Amino acid sequence: MIDYAPFWETLKRSGENWYTLTNKHNFSHSTLHRLKHNKDISTRTINDLCLVLHCDVKDILRFIPEKEEKSPYQFNTD
Repeated sequence: MIDYAPFWETLKRSGENWYTLTNKHNFSHSTLHRLKHNKDISTRTINDLCLVLHCDVKDILRFIPEKEEKSPYQFNTD
């Protein structure tokens, strides 16, 4: 599972907020809603957030493995 908790901590430290992201930097309310609810966002959005917040990808998201989550891809271990 992709978790965006690091984004909210980075946002607090940055001096930016929901208002400035939407009104000054033109992020949509939908994008911020998706972040809030750990929904998929594009790599372009991640790139733009890193640029605006002057941070690294790890400051936006983290991967948390879940036992029940299965990959739709088959991996060949041969």
